[in-house]
Amino acid sequence: MISQHVVTTVPGVIRYKGAKIQLLDLPGIIEGAKDNRGRGRQVIAVARTCSLILMVLDVLKPLQHKKLLEYELEGFGIRLNKKPPPIIFKKKEKGGLNLTCIVPQSELDVDLVKTILAEYKIHNADITLKADCTSEELIDVIEGNRIYIPCIYVLNKIDQISIEELDIIYRIPHCVPISAHHKWNFDDLLEKMWEYLNLVRIYTKPKGEMPDYSSPIVLHNDKKTVEDFCMKIHKSLVKDFKQAVVWGSSCKHNPQRVGKDHVLADEDIVQIIKKV
Repeated sequence: MISQHVVTTVPGVIRYKGAKIQLLDLPGIIEGAKDNRGRGRQVIAVARTCSLILMVLDVLKPLQHKKLLEYELEGFGIRLNKKPPPIIFKKKEKGGLNLTCIVPQSELDVDLVKTILAEYKIHNADITLKADCTSEELIDVIEGNRIYIPCIYVLNKIDQISIEELDIIYRIPHCVPISAHHKWNFDDLLEKMWEYLNLVRIYTKPKGEMPDYSSPIVLHNDKKTVEDFCMKIHKSLVKDFKQAVVWGSSCKHNPQRVGKDHVLADEDIVQIIKKV
C-alpha cells in the first residue's frame, strides 16, 4: 500500500525470505516535531501506521539524537520496544473505584490512582493491575491512544570507529551498526528487521499442484490461524470454508486436516477445501 501523506517518500520494496517489506523514508524529525515544528505531526502520524521503525543515528553522537527522537515520538503517543501495560481499565456509571492488584505495587496505591483518575474527571472505574505498574503506564491506558511499535536503532558510519568501539555497540539492545557508504552489515540489519516484524510465511497449494513457494502469504505471528490465512487471501474463503489440509511444523502428522482455528507455523503449506 502506498501512503497518501505528501511528506512521505517510498524508496521501494525489499524482498526478504520470500516476503515483500515496504520501506517508507520519512523526513528527519526536529526538536519540537510533536508540536508540529517542521510539519512534525504529519511525519510522526505516518510513523504511527508502521509495523517497525528504523531510527538511523550517527554512531559518533548516537545518544544525543536518540534521546531527542524518542522524546518527540513519545510525545505523540508512540512507545518504542514496549508492550501494552498489563492493566485492565473499565469505566462504569457508578460504584466508585474498584482497584485489584494481582501483585504488590511499589508505586500505585488507591489514593494515587484516584488522583490520576480525577485529572480525567473519572470517579467510577474497575482497574486490575496484573504486574507492578507505574503511574505513566496507567495514564497510557486511560488515554487509550498509545501505539506500541518495535524499533531498531541503526547506527551508521561504523567505518569511522574502532573495532573496540564496535564491540561495545553490538552489546546495546535493539541496535544494529552499519556503514551505508561501504554497505557493511546490511545482512544483519535485514535479519534483525525480520525478527522484529515477527512474521510467518504460509505457502498456498492448489489441489493437484505443487506448492507456490514464490509468493507466500505473510501473517503476523500473533494472528496466524487458518482463518487469518483465509482472510488475508479473501474473506469469501472463510464463508465457503470446509476444512484445510496442512503440511508443516504445526501439524501432528503430515498432511493434517484441520479447521479454521488451527494455528499455523512459519513455512507451513496450506490447501483450502471449500464447501460444495
